Amino acid sequence: MSEQATPVFQIQRVYLKDLSLEQPNSPAILLQQEQPNVDIQLGVEATPVAEGLFEVAVTATVHTKIDDKTLFLVEAKQAGIFEIRNIPEDQMGGVIGVACPQIIYPYLRGNVADVVTRAGFPPVHLAEINFQAMYEQQNAAAQADGTVQ
Repeated sequence: MSEQATPVFQIQRVYLKDLSLEQPNSPAILLQQEQPNVDIQLGVEATPVAEGLFEVAVTATVHTKIDDKTLFLVEAKQAGIFEIRNIPEDQMGGVIGVACPQIIYPYLRGNVADVVTRAGFPPVHLAEINFQAMYEQQNAAAQADGTVQ
């Protein structure tokens, strides 16, 4: 049997890194009966923390408006620290860009729904995300720009 290092992929910690809620036009806007427009933006970022340790964060911005006035704005960043060792280099992008966000995202969804509910609104349920497709899309865009990692 050859001396080959065993691949390691472990969650060290999952935590809420940042959360903010703004209702700049309350209470007046709460009296309006119109349906608000909801804009949701998501992002994924990864940062090496130490040898074999990475912080991966998924960010959501939920901006809800009636006409041009903000009803509420939620910005949340859910993060995790992952131990990732002895994974082939060509597979690291998929582990960090797909596997890690899939683990973190349900926590983010719950925290966003909770803060919106606590603010007095019906919960905003973030849709399920196909992180594999998102990762492939980002790679295709990076190749088109010539900025492949």
